[in-house]
Amino acid sequence: MVLVKQVRDVKPEFEGQTVTLTGWVYAKRMHGGLIFLTLRDPTGLIQVTIHKDRVSSSDFESAQQLTVESSVAVNGMVYADPRAPGNVEIQCSSLQVIGLANPDYPIKLGVGKEVLLDNRHLHIRSPKVTTILRVRSVVCHYAREWFESNGFVEVHCPTFITAACEGGATLFPVQYFKRKAFLSQSVQFYQEAAVTALGKVYSIQPSFRAEISRTRRHLTEFWQIEAEVSNGDLNAIIQVQEQLVTSICQNIVKNCKVELKLLGRRFKPPSLPFTRITYTDAINKLQQLNVKIEWGQDLGADEERILSKQFKAPFFVTHYPKQCKAFYHMPDPSNPDITLSADLLAPAGHGEIAGGGQRIHDYSQLIQKIKDFELNPDDYRWYVDLRKYGSVPHSGFGLGVERTVRWILGLPHIRDVCLFPRTPARVYP
Repeated sequence: MVLVKQVRDVKPEFEGQTVTLTGWVYAKRMHGGLIFLTLRDPTGLIQVTIHKDRVSSSDFESAQQLTVESSVAVNGMVYADPRAPGNVEIQCSSLQVIGLANPDYPIKLGVGKEVLLDNRHLHIRSPKVTTILRVRSVVCHYAREWFESNGFVEVHCPTFITAACEGGATLFPVQYFKRKAFLSQSVQFYQEAAVTALGKVYSIQPSFRAEISRTRRHLTEFWQIEAEVSNGDLNAIIQVQEQLVTSICQNIVKNCKVELKLLGRRFKPPSLPFTRITYTDAINKLQQLNVKIEWGQDLGADEERILSKQFKAPFFVTHYPKQCKAFYHMPDPSNPDITLSADLLAPAGHGEIAGGGQRIHDYSQLIQKIKDFELNPDDYRWYVDLRKYGSVPHSGFGLGVERTVRWILGLPHIRDVCLFPRTPARVYP
């Protein structure tokens, strides 16, 4: 006997041997004295054949009563079958029903997207969703691996904040005992403090934006891979991003062959270095494509989609105007109207997946920029302190986990990448 705990471990070379599996009934077909089950577990699907004359009468009766998503334990012999999932099937010798599911399972062939979202707690069991979530986990794993091998220290930053990192209008207010606080838009400020102690840091944490954006790439709760380096300029942080993203993509292609095949995705990792174009170049290119946009306007979802369709690999758009970026972005010494900033855009219409740049490290300059943005310096007192006590040039970025996975897998909507997506219209389940 070969004891097996997961579907993916059942191989054709086990033919003639007995295995034991637990899982859920993904599908069921009955033909008189023969029942075909498709058994699902977190690692895949396998066919189980139940012959009436090869199991006990009570086991066959139990099999007849099985409904979709009933949990079962199956014992049986492995047979090679090129027509079956994984090229093998199990011929059942005994069966135990662990949990009989109600027959009104709401996830049925042809149901609409809203039904799937309303029942996301059940829909995540589908092999496609399971595969996407597995790839998402792998992306974060290899991000951590790259950071750790390049001298970065992981830090865990607060979720409750007192002042905006990005636009104040996109903050989620919360009652914090007897005063108001907000949910974090980014861990950047806290990482800027951390680099004075640790040099190079990274975080993988959720961010929250109260932005009423109903696009295929926006969420109100999303995860970011953020990093900050001391004594690093714009060029240094661009190199960190392109090396990180390239490493993640190479590892996905190398280690997720089964997942990519199941999703029908052919993906080629990008090569170093990534193309860089300035914001001015981007505006000129968009105007040549008959997009109505003027210099000084920020690139929105539509503009980024059109622009990124002109590229076959990730690329950076650099040196945005000061009015397009937050107050902390370092002005370009050669032109104070533009900033030492860079957004990383994924090709084929996906648009921005990361944003970052060099931070202002001069105390007086930062105070003036805060005032220019009509903000109160007192609200940023501790952040300004970082410039008073031994400040150094530093830079950082935030890479969207969901946007990155969506691009790698070529998915139509960012909701597909989330366990439970949060949007302006959805906070259930």
